[in-house]
Formats: sequence, structure tokens, C-alpha cells
Amino acid sequence: MSDIKEAVRTKYAEAAKRVSEESSSCCGEKKKCGSAEAVTSTLYNIDEVGALPDTAVLASLGCGNPTALAELAAGETVLDLGSGGGIDVLLSARRVGPTGKAYGLDMTDEMLALANQNKEKAGLSNVEFLKGEIEAIPLQDNSVDVIISNCVINLSADKDKVLREAFRVLKPGGRFAVSDIVVRGEVPQAIKGDMLLWAGCVAGALQDSEYKAKLEAAGFTAVGVEATRVYEAEVARDWFKNKGVDFETVAPLIDKKFVSAFIRAVKPRPPCCCGSK
Repeated sequence: MSDIKEAVRTKYAEAAKRVSEESSSCCGEKKKCGSAEAVTSTLYNIDEVGALPDTAVLASLGCGNPTALAELAAGETVLDLGSGGGIDVLLSARRVGPTGKAYGLDMTDEMLALANQNKEKAGLSNVEFLKGEIEAIPLQDNSVDVIISNCVINLSADKDKVLREAFRVLKPGGRFAVSDIVVRGEVPQAIKGDMLLWAGCVAGALQDSEYKAKLEAAGFTAVGVEATRVYEAEVARDWFKNKGVDFETVAPLIDKKFVSAFIRAVKPRPPCCCGSK
């Protein structure tokens, strides 16, 4: 587990450094700049991110747009697990307004520094970035209305612990609304590892059915997994070609089996005892 954590930390530290270096020389159009990884492209429209700092957009390494799907309301408290450069935290802060609060949690010093710079540039006072690991969230029980995350939970080596922690900090009735990579169907382990590397991930994505089961085991109800982007084999042709793999052999084994998904769940409220004696 420590090897996976260090690999993730290194990857995101390098990404933060790259963003800082690129921000002064990039093309100037948010819709064209940013990560070259295939999964991260076209997640946000230019109108949505137009008011955000360039460095927040450039640092996005997600696989979806959870803020667009989480149905955030004014006054809510939101927590982003693995907040990186802060794009989803800043978008959430605008949605919940001055009476709400948006937390970002990240373990990488370089990303936290970048996120705090972006917070200052955005001029938002209802944002706080916390240092910590998603397996041990530094917030009190029952303190958050909504948990979001963007292609981060798949990076954890202990997903059960992450989901238990998410359940703990959510208020009763609170919502779990994350984007993540999932796998549909069986894929040979070696090829699965290569595909996850292609997707910018360095740990194992779960089968969609396994993700549901783990959420339910953590105590969540109303669990749903909705595909937002299905990856055809063709998008990874160059990746496998560069690795010296016979793509025509690999293609049928991966075609449409890797999916960006929006994963919903609810922390149930305690049973009502109204009227009981």
C-alpha cells in the first residue's frame, strides 16, 4: 500500500509542478490547455471554468465533472476527496454560495500549495483546503452534506476504508456523488494495469458491481453507477503501440470495458421514532 501511495504522491506532485511551469506559457484558452491524458479531456465547458484561475483548470486530472451532477444547494457543506489543484472545490464553493462551505482534502504538498494559490486568485472565502489522506478524513462525524471526488478513490489501496470514512463524516441523509473509473466485465490483469496507466491511474479500478457492494457494506443505500463515458479500444491504440503490444489482439479484451462513471449513494437517516411510547 505504501508503494501505491508514494506513486500517487509522486505523480500529483509532478503534475502540480508542471502546471506551475506551464501556466505562464500555455495557449491562454482554458478549453485547449491542460493535461494531455485522454480521460481528462472535455470534462468542463468553457463557460463553467471561465471565471476560474488557469492553474486550477490545468491541474485537473479527473475523469468526470461531479459538481455538475451532484445537485449542490445553497448553504451546503461539500468535501472533495483528493482535491488536487482545486477545480471542483472552487466550482462547488460557487454553487453552495457564501452560506455554504467547500473543503478540499489532498495529501500532496505541491497540490495543496497550488490549490491555495487558486483559492486566493478566485477570491472565495468559503473554501478550505486540508492536508490528509482520504483513508483518514480530518473532519468530525456527521459534518458534511455532500462528498464529491474526481477519479481519486480508484487510486486508493484501501477503498473499503475510504468509503467507511466517507460514511462517517456525512450527515444522515448526506450524499456521496463521485466520478471514478470502473471496469465492466473481465479483463486480464496485465492488460487492466496497462489501461489504468493509460487512464492516468496507478492503482486498481473496481468492477462496477464491486463498487456497489463496497458502498453497501459501508452502510450506504440508494447506490447507483451511471456511465458518463465509455472508452472504446481505439482510443488507446497509440498507448499499446508504444508499449510494443499487438493492439489487434488486445482490443477485443478492453473494448468498452473501461468506463468513467458517476457513482451516487446516500447515508440513510435513522429510523423515525415519532409517536412511539
